[in-house]
Amino acid sequence: MTNPKKHALVLAVAATMVLPGAAMATNGYFGNGYGVKSKGMAGAGVAMPLDSMDATTNPANMVNVGSRIDAGLTWFSPRRSYTASQPTQQLPQQAFQLIPGTFESDNENFLIPNFGWNHMIDDVSSVGVTLAGNGGMNTEYPNVTFPGNPPGFPNGTYYAGKAGVDLMQLATMVTYARKVTDQVSLGITGIFAYARFKATGLGSFAGFSTSPANLSNKGYDTATGFGVKAGITGDVTDSFSLGASYQSKIDMSEFDEYKGLFAEQGDFDIPSTWSLGAKFNPVKEHTILLDYQRINYSDVAAISNPILPNLGMCQMGNAAGCLGGSNGAGFGWEDLNVYRIGYQYDAGNWQARAGFSTNDQPIPETETMFNIIAPGVVKNHWTLGFTTEVSKSSSLDFSFSYAPSVEVKGDHPFAGQTQQIGIEMEQYEIGANYTWKY
Repeated sequence: MTNPKKHALVLAVAATMVLPGAAMATNGYFGNGYGVKSKGMAGAGVAMPLDSMDATTNPANMVNVGSRIDAGLTWFSPRRSYTASQPTQQLPQQAFQLIPGTFESDNENFLIPNFGWNHMIDDVSSVGVTLAGNGGMNTEYPNVTFPGNPPGFPNGTYYAGKAGVDLMQLATMVTYARKVTDQVSLGITGIFAYARFKATGLGSFAGFSTSPANLSNKGYDTATGFGVKAGITGDVTDSFSLGASYQSKIDMSEFDEYKGLFAEQGDFDIPSTWSLGAKFNPVKEHTILLDYQRINYSDVAAISNPILPNLGMCQMGNAAGCLGGSNGAGFGWEDLNVYRIGYQYDAGNWQARAGFSTNDQPIPETETMFNIIAPGVVKNHWTLGFTTEVSKSSSLDFSFSYAPSVEVKGDHPFAGQTQQIGIEMEQYEIGANYTWKY
């Protein structure tokens, strides 16, 4: 007989080897769902057991999915660009006006694995391991030039060569779930998080940094941290269920190589989140899901601190507001509310899914200049999904997601109203997953 634990270990190692390029359909930089089934319903599933990726949404659901292994691969294609308008008047060099034009980021195609293993200890309890990642901010803008500039004149988005960032966060989640009654399940997940980051082309901000030598072009640096996620699911009636989950803020070690970029000397924690969900079965074959998620980007100064007035404080000699300072300038992201609706039709040996999600935009118009390298502006996701049985113990899942292009425009913060900057993103995603139940 095939050993499921051996299969789980091999697949987990394989997924870990591939994940460092992770990126996915995003709300800010959080994934819009983490398993292919959930992705087919726009990330919904707080109140509905789906598969062994449920630890990412609500760990209480793991006890209701049985013993299984889920492993898959997703093609993700984000299209990022920025537009700098022609200045209405030429300002002194310190105004930092950008080269006018529209410029697209490279790196538009990514392959991302997903993996989950769940094992039933007995009829009322389970243990599982799930790998999940956040990303979607892998940008690389070319060494843009301004026609007519003399030889040796600095080029690039910020006049420091090719500009971009690469952020990946990988969570290894170990879950214990238990049915406390026939109607109510609880789950608790321990999270070990690993992050990898690099930044290029930001050297022109050296005068605004507490550590110019640790600002840009330092290659990859890594950080680790621990957190916890807890959840509950309950059947109110035979056709109506509710669910809720909460994930703590994950306190990560510092990116020492970028302590001159991120606020609090390179600190880049993972913000806390919480979710609520409802499941309706108006007819046996039809399921409707309604989910709400809150992502607390304000937990992390490097993400939520605005560029102004912080860099203004820095110019006046207050180091706390400088890049890397105790209250250093950041990307200015706001807390994010995500609303999801999902639908599933179950025909027994196959299921069809559809979904829609929307958020209220984390990036304000005042923060477009620095967010050229992290343009997480998409708002809406339209999704489809399908599952078909291969045998009594195995099945295949597929999902498709499209996030229409969104552009956020705002005035260049250092150039008054003389120049506007627009940042734009569009996303496509196709996922496939294989499930083996044992």
